[in-house]
Amino acid sequence: MSMKENLIRARSHIVFLAGLTAAFGLVITLDRLELEEKTADYLQVKKTHDIPLAKPTPLTEQEMSWARTAWLYFQNNTQAATGLVNSVDGYPSTTLWDTSSYLLATIAAERLGIIPRKEFDQRITQSLRSLARVQLFDGKLPNKAYDTRTLAMVDYNNQPTDKGIGWSAIDIGRLLSPLNILIWNYPSHTDEVKSVVAAWDFNALLKDGALQGAALDGNSVIQLLQEGRLGYEEYAAKSLSLLGLDVSRAMLYGDHLQYIDIYGVNVPTDSRVPERYHAHNYVVSEPYILDGIEYGWDNTSKEFAFRVFRAQEERFERTGQLTAVSEDNIDQAPYFVYNTVFTSGKSWNTITEKGEDASAFRSISTKAAMGWHMLYRTSYTEKLMHAVEKLHDPKKGWYSGLYEQTGKPNTAITANTNGIILESLCYRKFGPMVRPYIEMKD
Repeated sequence: MSMKENLIRARSHIVFLAGLTAAFGLVITLDRLELEEKTADYLQVKKTHDIPLAKPTPLTEQEMSWARTAWLYFQNNTQAATGLVNSVDGYPSTTLWDTSSYLLATIAAERLGIIPRKEFDQRITQSLRSLARVQLFDGKLPNKAYDTRTLAMVDYNNQPTDKGIGWSAIDIGRLLSPLNILIWNYPSHTDEVKSVVAAWDFNALLKDGALQGAALDGNSVIQLLQEGRLGYEEYAAKSLSLLGLDVSRAMLYGDHLQYIDIYGVNVPTDSRVPERYHAHNYVVSEPYILDGIEYGWDNTSKEFAFRVFRAQEERFERTGQLTAVSEDNIDQAPYFVYNTVFTSGKSWNTITEKGEDASAFRSISTKAAMGWHMLYRTSYTEKLMHAVEKLHDPKKGWYSGLYEQTGKPNTAITANTNGIILESLCYRKFGPMVRPYIEMKD
């Protein structure tokens, strides 16, 4: 279908889309003006980036094989009754973050020609209709987790809970990435997207321009807390800005910025400490990779992403240990860890969400290796891909990574790993995924 035909089909949505685009442009412009005023001394963003981004190019047959392997995960883990996908292979639960990975994977699979448009439309329609039916936490925003079979609110152990466990502003922000793509590029799904968000109270998600999450304390009392740290905060805020929402504080890179020297690289970190703010700052690859492959970096995120990448490359050059760190599920207790460039006062620290030491599980992350490779295409990212390219089950999808200490695969298979791999390969062929105007095909 030509661009002209798409515009004709979408004519009832043009004013709506124009408003979204104008709001996005205004917010970004104002924020960048404010950043420029602070840059010289406060942000210390002196350009060090010297790697040209890889230009879009057709995928090789090997890369297409990688993409098809990633799609196997979603074929295997789609729940017929709801259309939602399990967050971990065979585990019938999902978060909005993992559902976002599924929707973005479906968009990538359609664009890469792995699935036909008819299957794409069926999957998207069923998923959106299910999301429109879920019970909201406190009647305001989606709960942090749902049972993929029944849509019931659950806790992180997939146990039903009448009250829910809270909402995540970061997860909600990520979900808006595929929803914006659908509105702009697949207008036949616009009404379904509107139905998903129609009952959401976005005012509860924000406070004075910052992101706000919700959780229950030990007495089941709702607590509202600022959510998001450097990297994740700005990434999530970008999608919210497309709705014209006030995310002015969340979009600022400099308000809690500090630099940590790691192997001679000034790595950007968040100055908010967990002892005071009750949340860890994880310097990992994932938010910077997602910002690049979904939105295309702005000048600051491009520089920060490079520094986070460069520190990992420098660790390899100094120690011989290939390094591509991010948050990941693992195939044994404690089942989820943060492999970081820096957190809790330590470089190359691996911890659980509670801050417990998990250094035994430090890993090369498959999704991080793939993401950096599709963005940069350097001799170092070639080494990373050589290390992870066989980390998959030909019938189930990609494993999460490779343990540093043992050299054995981390055989956890997840929606997030396989979704980001599909996104990264889609970026390789087409460039950033969130673009208002691209020519669509039947």
